[in-house]
Amino acid sequence: MNDSPPAAAPDEQASADEIFARAASRAQGSGFAYAGSVTPAEAHRLARLGAAILVDVRTRPELEFVGRIEGSHLVEWRAWGAIDPHPDFVEKVTAAFGDEQPLLFLCRSGVRSHNAATALAQAGHRHAYNILQGFEGDRDGHGRRNTVGGWRFAGLPWTQS
Repeated sequence: MNDSPPAAAPDEQASADEIFARAASRAQGSGFAYAGSVTPAEAHRLARLGAAILVDVRTRPELEFVGRIEGSHLVEWRAWGAIDPHPDFVEKVTAAFGDEQPLLFLCRSGVRSHNAATALAQAGHRHAYNILQGFEGDRDGHGRRNTVGGWRFAGLPWTQS
């Protein structure tokens, strides 16, 4: 019988620099314009370390009905029911957080957050990151979320109104 405690998951002990390096490698390998892509666990670690700001780009109704991450900042990518992004999204983000702070963008599945990180990068922000899989992850074979990937599936802390 082994009485030693289980080894911590890699992201629970990784430094911010290690995580940012992995994130940059993922983005470069995919040809993305933004600084990098982080897993939900890496995003949680970076936020806990105070190394980055978590920006939730979902709509307010999504946060209220589906759940939110305490300490995250809401800047909607687009309004509820809208197709096009808010025309002043980049300006709102820059006004709130500046352009030097690492920003981790989160949405439901990683699509809007990818677009948000791309928009910030194209505007010159060098520290925009996408959170892969988003809050709920992709749909499984039955069309359900929260079973394949994402923040909630990873067992990371969240709350619901």
